[in-house]
This record gives sequence, structure tokens and C-alpha cells, in this order.
Amino acid sequence: MRILVVGGGGREHALVWALAASPLADKIFCAPGNAGIAEVGECVPIAAEELDRLVAFAEAQAIDFVVIGPEGPLVLGLVDRLEAVGIKAFGPSAKAAALEGSKGFMKDLAATYGIPSAAYGRFSDPAEAKAFVRARGAPIVVKADGLAAGKGVTVARSLQEAEAAIDAALVAGQFGRAGRELVIEEFLEGEEASVLALVDGAHFLTLPSAQDHKAAYDGDRGPNTGGMGAYSPAPIVTPLVQKKIEESILAPAVAAMAKEGRPFKGILYAGLMIGQEGPKLLEFNVRFGDPECQALIVRLKSDLLPALVAARDGELKFFDLRWHAEPSLCVVMAAKGYPGAYVKGSEIRNLEAARAVEGVAIFHAGTARAEGKLIAVGGRVLGVTARGSTLAQAQARAYRAVDLIRWPEGFCRRDIGWRVLGR
Repeated sequence: MRILVVGGGGREHALVWALAASPLADKIFCAPGNAGIAEVGECVPIAAEELDRLVAFAEAQAIDFVVIGPEGPLVLGLVDRLEAVGIKAFGPSAKAAALEGSKGFMKDLAATYGIPSAAYGRFSDPAEAKAFVRARGAPIVVKADGLAAGKGVTVARSLQEAEAAIDAALVAGQFGRAGRELVIEEFLEGEEASVLALVDGAHFLTLPSAQDHKAAYDGDRGPNTGGMGAYSPAPIVTPLVQKKIEESILAPAVAAMAKEGRPFKGILYAGLMIGQEGPKLLEFNVRFGDPECQALIVRLKSDLLPALVAARDGELKFFDLRWHAEPSLCVVMAAKGYPGAYVKGSEIRNLEAARAVEGVAIFHAGTARAEGKLIAVGGRVLGVTARGSTLAQAQARAYRAVDLIRWPEGFCRRDIGWRVLGR
């Protein structure tokens, strides 16, 4: 098969890395890709949201199968465009991608079909939003309805913070179109976890659990990011908890989307809060998480490609995947200043020595090659990922590799996995 992977982050490097190991893959392209992806596939200078150019490239190159990494092109309808010209694609249609493209749509679906989630309201008027916040009290969560690159959520600890978030979105237009409507919901207590499932429109196959670390700094302090690290599995997701997630969240959501005329195919990512009342849905994403994908992919024993094709073809019912029992952990190295303004163009050295650490794989995100040098061009730059016989060993291996990388302009959290390893 000739395969095109769309995207250029750590998630896409992990996907290309796994797909390149498939005996079914003859040629892998990635648009736009990055310096790490270029080592295992051919990078194409087309941005992930340039739909016309992507479709034209796929047709010209006789691509058999397209795997779409980021949410943007999915919400814009890239799968629909590709399928319309006879090219198979992995991911949801634009109608199904509304599960991530509109938090209001997701919350309404959960409310309609009895999927446990936080109480909420939807607002486009700042005065009404503030009245809701004052009536509910703090802490409270303020979310931009649309796609905001992982930065549209404020967990407000005070009424002032909540009102400032409302003004930033609805008055100052901080998030543009994505923030013209807000979802404001109750703050849920508990521990977060992520459970992803392959979905074929009617059936789903649950993947191992993971736990992301969203805050920029150790101890879950600082601003929210796209994710500073992850590990898998998450012990908070016991077999009993997973059964509840499948029965009360995943199965009803898959059935609801089919009933709504929006059958979901692709990866359904459930962001969850595990509290005293059991698992509750925080959000649905419609793609592999980043960095959860990196932590999951190094545990996968099976060939990834047939699984993705089976999801697209509606043939997951009798499908299964095999996984390494060993846990994994991913540490994200980011440019200093991220998630705010950061410097681009700094050189990264000694990656080969880091990669040689036992059990380690290094996935590139914001990297490029310039005059033979590896340089940082993004906010999140590397995903240093390791497996180990225990989570502590996986963590030790990942940080050993991190410490070998020579990149003074970068930083990382030093406590990925702290919730488990601190117990």
C-alpha cells in the first residue's frame, strides 16, 4: 500500500514509525512531516489544512490509504473529500468530527443520550455567561466551543478568573471564531485519564489507558499546554473502571452518533475524570492524543495498518490487537517560553546517544534540518519515550535519554508519572 499520513507532530511521527514497520506498507509520505519523520518516510511540503493540495497529491501519487493525525483537517472535512474521489481515509467525516469541533455539540449529545458528564451551559452573551458563573460559584471551567489548539480551556479557581476568561473569549475575541460561543461547566473532582478506542461506525476496540500531563510545569503548575508527557497504562483505570467507561460512555456515544446520522469512524478519544461517582466524560477528541499516541504506540505488538483499515472498512467486530505488558512513559521537550512565545532556530545535539538508551524511542514534533543541523522550529519539539519492566524503569530510561540531549534552549517537566510513582 502507498500511504499518506497528514500532520507534522510527535503523534504523526509515532504513526509513521509504526506504519513503516508494516509489511503491507510499500511507501509512506507525510504532509508536512518533520525532521524525524523524514528518516522513515518522505515528507511533502503541504500543510495539514491545505485540503485541495492534499487531495490532488493523493490522486497524483495513487495513494491507497490516508491517515489523518490532527483534528483541524478532520473538522474541515478532509476524509469526505478523499472518499469522494475514491481514496480510503482513516478518520471521521466532518459531521462526525463535530464531537471535537464543537464542545457544545458534544455536551448536548452526552445530555441527550445519558452519557455521564459535568453540568453545563452554552453562552454567546458575556452577561448571561457571567450570571451563570456567579450562580454556580467557583471553581468552574470555561471552554471555547471550537478548536483552539488545546488552549481554549480555563479552569477558573475564582469568579474573577472565570469572568476574565469570558471577556477574553466573547469580548476581546482571543480565540476568534472558536470562541464565539462558550461552554461553561461544573468543576469535577478526581483524577484524569484518557481512554482511546478504534471505531468503525458501529463497533469499537478499546486501547490501553493513558494519562496526560497538561500543565507546563512540575506539580501540575503553570499554564495549560497541548501535553507535556504521558504514560500508559493509567492504574486509575482498573478493569472495573474500564468496563464502566465502555458501557456508560463509549458504547452509548458510538450508538448515538450512528442514530444522529453521523456514524463515527476513526479514533475516539475520551478524556475522563475518574471520581467517587465513577468515570465522567470531560471531552471527546476525534484523533490520537499527542503525547498519548507516543506512549501507546511503543506498547503495540500488532501491525497498526490492518487495524486502521478495519476501522475504515467497518470490520472491527472480530478484530483484536496485542500489546506489550510493559508500561511506557513519554517526556515532552519543549522550547523555553512554551506555551507562550518561544524562540525558534536553536540547535539540538547528541540525539543519537539519547536514542541508544535501552527501551527508548524519540519522536520528533517541531524539528527541521538546516545546513545539516537539527533545529527546533516549534513549541513542543521532542517526545522522549521509553518502555520498561515497571513504570519507574520506563521513567528512568526516558529521563536518562533526556539528560543526554544537548539543547540549552529546551525544557521539560521532571515529574511525568508522578501521580503513580508518588503513591
